[in-house]
Amino acid sequence: MPKYIIERELPGAGGLPQQELKAISQKSCDVLREMGPEVQWLESYITGDKIYCVYIAPNEGLIREHAQKGEFPINSVSRVMNIIDPTTAE
Repeated sequence: MPKYIIERELPGAGGLPQQELKAISQKSCDVLREMGPEVQWLESYITGDKIYCVYIAPNEGLIREHAQKGEFPINSVSRVMNIIDPTTAE
């Protein structure tokens, strides 16, 4: 199944308190449960003013539907075409 990187602009994201991050995570999980098992959230990386999320889904449309239902910002969706890491060099 395709993997996607979602970029979300959220000013001050890096300073969000743990309680607010928990609430965002819970809301995302609630929406995902409603949508069914086709869309899976793997993890998110939080920087100063952005959140980068990694999802697995059959298509970009379901990623955008999740964002709409959860009222999450979505600035870009990029399909991962390949993955490399240090072992790729071996």
